[in-house]
Amino acid sequence: MKQAVSVCIAFLFLSCSARDARPPGQPSSALPQTGAEQAAEEGKITIGFSVATDTFIVERWNKDVKVFSGAAQELGGNVIVQLSAGGIREQIAQINYMVNQNIDILVVIAHDTELIAGAVKQVRDAGIPVIAYDRMIQGTPLDAYISFDSQEVGRQFGTALRKAVPRGKYLVVNGSLHDINSFQISMGLHEIVDPLIAAGAVQIEREIWLEEWSFDEALEKISEILEETTAFDAIVCGNDAIAQAAIQLLSERRMAGEIAVVGQDAELISCQYIVEDLQLMTVYKPIGKLASRAAGLAMAIAEKRTVPHDMLLENGSGVRIPSYIEKPVAVFKENMEVVIRDGFHSREDVYRTVLF
Repeated sequence: MKQAVSVCIAFLFLSCSARDARPPGQPSSALPQTGAEQAAEEGKITIGFSVATDTFIVERWNKDVKVFSGAAQELGGNVIVQLSAGGIREQIAQINYMVNQNIDILVVIAHDTELIAGAVKQVRDAGIPVIAYDRMIQGTPLDAYISFDSQEVGRQFGTALRKAVPRGKYLVVNGSLHDINSFQISMGLHEIVDPLIAAGAVQIEREIWLEEWSFDEALEKISEILEETTAFDAIVCGNDAIAQAAIQLLSERRMAGEIAVVGQDAELISCQYIVEDLQLMTVYKPIGKLASRAAGLAMAIAEKRTVPHDMLLENGSGVRIPSYIEKPVAVFKENMEVVIRDGFHSREDVYRTVLF
């Protein structure tokens, strides 16, 4: 389409006064009705994008939303983005609100991949297709799932450590218990390290799970462990926020760089840590490619066009889900150029504290 489009994004930064001022029954970060109504009048596809707030504090999700919205705009779409400040209940309330705004398709980054199933079923029962973005929603049929290969992320963790620390004691700090990706990452990790454990070369001294993908929670729980013992040769972290918490605690003990740390998401701080030899590696996910593909997929499904899937995956619903899966890339000091070449970070930012 050549006609102008509008991307309406309602980012949620709430104060008490803002909550008190909202119309009765309207979610706290709800978009004014004019955005969806105007899109409908202009004949545009309106995509509702529900984002769990726990994800949005992580650097990478800003990129997902911006790229997705921009790509959808170029394809003639209108995007309503909402963040759920109150966890799963708030997210469900916002989804219901967007349904009432006559969205054509819903894209969801779920706060809880199991508890959201009932709300997703209601959306699909109302004739609105649903795409699970990055996190596979469990227990209910979906129109599509798009993400990176989380099990491969875990394999890349294990492969990096098998080379760098083939013998020693590991601490494993997994991500959110409410995200199926955490378990898939764990599966991939154990696929690589379990043979080392069986051979007696590696010992997983402690393995813990977090409630959320949270720097603060990781800081607290890793601190408790390091107060008991620092006798680790490697720390496996579910993502870079967790890795940054681990490195902060190691720095306080003057041990940063002595223990191999791995994470994922290629956050800027972690990329800086890698070139400073404080973090061994991160797993880079080409967000631009994923988010652009997701926008195109959403538009196609809303317009009832067929998009060939990469594979069919189970989600406990009894129906195999058409899935679109991108491959992640392990990034070390030696191949940091990958994230720079893609424009994910600038060379100046990555190497800000070191000579290059």
